Amino acid sequence: MNQLLLERSTGAVSAHGFARVQASQLLHVTQLSSGLRFDGGEKQVVSDSDDEVSSAASGGRVARDPRIWAHQAGANALAIDIENKLLLSGGVDSSIKLWDLTKLPTIPQYTLKPSAVLSRATSAHSHGITHLSFYPFDSEAFLSSSYDHHLKLFATESQAVSADFDLNSIIYTHALSSIASHLLVACATQHPTVRLVDLRSGNNTHSLAGHHGALLAVSWSPRVEHILASGGIDGTVRLWDIRKSSPALGILDKEDSIGITERDGISRSAVSQNACKSHGAAVNGITWTHDGRYVISAGHDDRIRVWDAATGANTLASFGPTLKNGHLSNLPLVVSPTSQVETCKELLFFPNEKELLMFDLHQGRLVKRLKVPGPSMAAVRSRTGERNVKSRITGLVWRGQADGVYSTHTDGQIRAWLPKTPTEVDLDIEEEENKKRPADVNTEAGQRKRQVLDDIFRDLTRQKISFG
Repeated sequence: MNQLLLERSTGAVSAHGFARVQASQLLHVTQLSSGLRFDGGEKQVVSDSDDEVSSAASGGRVARDPRIWAHQAGANALAIDIENKLLLSGGVDSSIKLWDLTKLPTIPQYTLKPSAVLSRATSAHSHGITHLSFYPFDSEAFLSSSYDHHLKLFATESQAVSADFDLNSIIYTHALSSIASHLLVACATQHPTVRLVDLRSGNNTHSLAGHHGALLAVSWSPRVEHILASGGIDGTVRLWDIRKSSPALGILDKEDSIGITERDGISRSAVSQNACKSHGAAVNGITWTHDGRYVISAGHDDRIRVWDAATGANTLASFGPTLKNGHLSNLPLVVSPTSQVETCKELLFFPNEKELLMFDLHQGRLVKRLKVPGPSMAAVRSRTGERNVKSRITGLVWRGQADGVYSTHTDGQIRAWLPKTPTEVDLDIEEEENKKRPADVNTEAGQRKRQVLDDIFRDLTRQKISFG
């Protein structure tokens, strides 16, 4: 750190470079913020034995009652606005809750309550929420999709439904471009086509055909407004140019580490395109790096692949055998922004069921494994009573290098993963040093040294010393 400060003061490192190094260091000390809890306000069921343990909190401080849920029936989706101030969460019971992150204090223990709640009746969704997203240019509106086949547009302030689109099929996820002049929402549904909904005209404009089976993932390029990537249960990741009458650009091939040189259509025959596979099983996660240079995909074959967006080549990054991915739903993938970390040092956050894995995106090296607390089977409550569900991460959003990432879980919790403070880092270092000290004493070499010192002390104390 001192060397970095010296290089910054002498001009060897630019201000932007210094900030990127600092951001990278913050990401590497990310941990679960156990003191921050999200209370959805749903009635808690506390047994008599728990009454003595439970205590009401004053001044917004966290209560010690463990029976607090953000969504009592389980949480399915999470979204954050462009200013990183508002958080949206969607539940299995079709409820949607809005959380104001600006109300978070600096104290370590705090319980946040929602600033707005859309219940099953008011949200107009009859089934669980599958995906949420804010309007990309401001936070005045947000989108929700559901198992009830509907895509809805809401006004954030009033929580009123501004538009409703019935796609007659389960919508697993949707995507809205953050840079485009168009307002096309790409939807991944049970149908083997990408459905495009125009928010400006209010019409379901057209479909992109090519997949064989349901789609589980869609993502717009952050660099080129008309380029879209999609993934489905047929194991393919397909690229589309929505301007063209024949929009299919081609399929990313896991066997191709060279790629193509043309961008006006992929230089392969239709037969070879259809024979390509991006993954050995269904593809349920797709995202791009923030500079648009790479596409990242995840599949039920327990593989993550990184693709060169310019050529379509598989970069052959290997992420090891630790991955678990088998649920028939969209898998949220988060990549640290390219502009905020060191060059080619982006980190990939991967929801690995009951743990959050941090990988070096380009090398595939596991940087950190963050465990989700609690049992593997969690108890949640719904209108039909209490039931047990397998605990896993269902939503993931990036808030910032200093503000960490947030996640939703099937156990109904929202959790924050934040960088350690300098004080916490110093305490960890001191704790590690204290652990090493007794170990040295107990070793054979340490015992010999101790014995020699004891002998010298005894010899000195036996001799009579006089001062004349």
